[in-house]
Parts: sequence; structure tokens; C-alpha cells
Amino acid sequence: MLTITARLSIPLSEIEIKAVRSQGAGGQNVNKVSSAIHLRFDVRASSLPDAVKERLLRLHDQRLTRDGVLVIKAQEYRSQEQNLDEALDRLRQLILRVAVLPKRRRPTQPTRSSQIRRLEGKTLRGRIKAARKIPPHEQ
Repeated sequence: MLTITARLSIPLSEIEIKAVRSQGAGGQNVNKVSSAIHLRFDVRASSLPDAVKERLLRLHDQRLTRDGVLVIKAQEYRSQEQNLDEALDRLRQLILRVAVLPKRRRPTQPTRSSQIRRLEGKTLRGRIKAARKIPPHEQ
């Protein structure tokens, strides 16, 4: 069970984990050991609440396929266990990001004093610009 929050968790049976060979430098070890982890999580078929699924699918994340499958590849470490922990943690962080509802913004009216300050600033600026003009009788 992958715990996201106190009330939200995902059974590990919904997460497909596959060990593959890592890319990049690593000497002879890189060709012999499958230490990178490919994690696949089908968002639509998961047991997540519908609201969380919807927000997760609305993310414009390159790791999300058109079919609604989230693909995470972890290959930072030389150890398969560390890469597995990293991949699960990335999944946890992504779901946690959409699980918490953002606060709704309530538009407010400007205060009377802020309106007065704004108008006084505009008047002052207008006077400064008017003082730059050449008087009409000197043209």
C-alpha cells in the first residue's frame, strides 16, 4: 500500500513496476544489471477518488500518456531499491500535489483610501507632465 495522505492510499497492485537497464555511464555494471525502474500507473483504472483522478488527468505533464497512464522512470541511483523508492516517492508527490485543493480566490474591492491614493498619484503625475509643456504664448 502506497500511502499518500492519512485518508488517501493506493494498493501496490495498481502500480506496474518493471526493472530495466539504466542509461548512461556506469562501466560494465550498466550492461549487466537492471537497476532503473519503469513505473506505470493507470490513473483512470485506479481507486483514487474521481476528483483527484480528474485533476491528475488535467495536468499537462509529459509523463502522462493520452490513455491516462502515468509513466515514471527512475535511474538516478545504482541500486534498484533506491530507484524504486525514488519512483514511488515521485508518484506520491505528484498525487499529493493534485489531492490538495487550491484555495479559491475571492476578488475584493479596493479600499476607499487606496482609491484616493491612486487618484492623487495620477493628479500629481499629470501636473508634472503639464509643467513640461511649453506655454502657448512662447511657441
